[in-house]
Formats: sequence, C-alpha cells, structure tokens
Amino acid sequence: MRKHMRLKHPFSFNYLEVADGWVELPWPKVTVGVCVRNCASTIREAIESIVAQDYPHELMEVIFVDDGSKDETLQIIREYASKMDMNVKIFHHKWRGLGFTRNVVVNNASGKYIVWVDGDMILPKDHVKKQVEFMEKNPNVGIAKARYGVLNNEKLLSFLDNISYVAVDFLYGGQSTSRPLGTGGSIYRVEAIRMVEGFDNSISGVGEDMDIEFRIRKKGWLLFLGSPAVFYERRRRTLLSLWQESFWHGCGGYQIWRKYKETFVLYKMIPFAGFIAGAWYAVTAYKAMRLKKVFLLPFHYCFKKIAWCLGFISGQIHHKRFKY
Repeated sequence: MRKHMRLKHPFSFNYLEVADGWVELPWPKVTVGVCVRNCASTIREAIESIVAQDYPHELMEVIFVDDGSKDETLQIIREYASKMDMNVKIFHHKWRGLGFTRNVVVNNASGKYIVWVDGDMILPKDHVKKQVEFMEKNPNVGIAKARYGVLNNEKLLSFLDNISYVAVDFLYGGQSTSRPLGTGGSIYRVEAIRMVEGFDNSISGVGEDMDIEFRIRKKGWLLFLGSPAVFYERRRRTLLSLWQESFWHGCGGYQIWRKYKETFVLYKMIPFAGFIAGAWYAVTAYKAMRLKKVFLLPFHYCFKKIAWCLGFISGQIHHKRFKY
C-alpha cells in the first residue's frame, strides 16, 4: 500500500492519507504532571477534570508530586488514585521547591509529552487531546500554552486576575513567543525537557518555568502562546492571598534576573509599568466583554507589581545575607 505522506483529516490529526483511504495513526502516550502543595480546597476539581478527559485513558499516566503539604492534599490524591482508570504514580517529600518537584515528574514520565496541571486548575474534557494534536502538528514547538478561560460567578478579584490573562491571549496568542508561559496549562515535549537536562533543582520558589523556557528556546525550540486548548484556574480571592502570591513571584523573579540579566526586562515589573499594562489590557477586555469592571485592571496590576517589587528586594536581601 503506497503511503501519501500528508497528515490531514477533517476530524483529527491522527489519520494518514494513503492511496485508497485513511489509516488511523496511534495516539502518543501522555504524562499529566500534577505538582501540588496545600491544595486541599481545590485539588478535587483538578483531579476530576483529569479523569473526565476524552483522550484514551490507557495512553495517559498521571504523576502526582506532593511537595510537603501540611493539609489533606496527599490524602485526597490517594483517595482519588485508587478509583482512576489510568496509570497513576504518587510521590511525596518534605518541601524541596518547584524545580526539584517538577523533575520528579520528568524523571518518572513515560509519555512523549507532559501536560502540567496545577492543583487549582480545571480542564475541559478535550484539553489533553487538543494540546497533543497541536504538538503533533507542530514538531518544532517545545512548549505550548493553552488559552485561559473565565469561570462563571467568580469574585471580582479572581475575575480581574483571570481576565488579564485572557487579554494577553487575545493580544499575543496564536503565535510563537518569547513571553513567559508558565507551566500550568502548558504542554511540554519531553525531548525538549531532557535536552536541557530538566528543571533547575536550585530554584526553590517560583521561576523554574521561566528558567527552563529560556534554556529550551536557546536550544532552538519554539514556544507557543495560545494553542486551541483552554483551561480554567481558581485565582486568588482575597487581597492578602494575591499580595502573598505576587510577593513570592517577586522573590523567584530575583533568582531568574540574576541568571538571565541580559534577557530579563526589569523595568516592566515596576508598578507604573503595571498600571499602563493593566490599562491596555482593560481596553482589550472591554472590547471583548463590554463589562465596566475590567477598568479596575490598572489598579489590580499596580497592586501586584508593588508586591512583586518588594518580593524582588526581599529575594536580593535574602541572597546577600546567606551568600556565604
């Protein structure tokens, strides 16, 4: 049978046109990596959305890594794992940080791709399938980020946080990018991860994603923002939790800045720049949704950048204090 080497089918990528019709190609095996810490209030929704995926379950494995949770996160994971109809691996250790924790997934993954799911995420049932389809069609892409969705009936603070990412997707999505993507909602090609020898174990806070993105892109892989897949995220609902998260990101940002000073654009992280960016995203969001509350985005962004900058300063002080 003479093969006509053209990947194309009106319904799915995994059909190969041949002389007398179409032949179905095998779907690749996929690893779902779930790295969590103290996510007891949201982890059930995340796991249930993984279980509901319409991707062939026999080709999915789920690797849970608990990074020293002090709540019931690990207990909930074990409760669900016993009922899941896909291969499940569970690891847990005392707090080691995200770099080390993500490497536990990488070192134990048998999939061609890793789909990263955070403990506060919710996936539509076609999320994994759409992510894999996209990567199979684009072999030069090392990392692809899905698009943010907005959950109904979210509180104002959570809505603003989500809609800001939706605006970014609208403005910059659908193309290769040098913008930070983040792991949650992204699919990584395992070949690309292993080419750069995984995540940096020394990054204990946030920033492990930005670090590996820099290294993967340097190896010649493309990073893509806004694949056809969608995901939802339970964002922070109080000013205190939003402040703590942004402060923590600032601490991690200092580690990344020290490592990549030539590519890290520091002035974009100051509060004034955040206010301007928030205003730009607000206009974009208003055109799409016609909701006046999106015009609170400049203040929302400014608040986050103030916390980020203080976290950055704290990271610098901490580094100098414990350098020797």
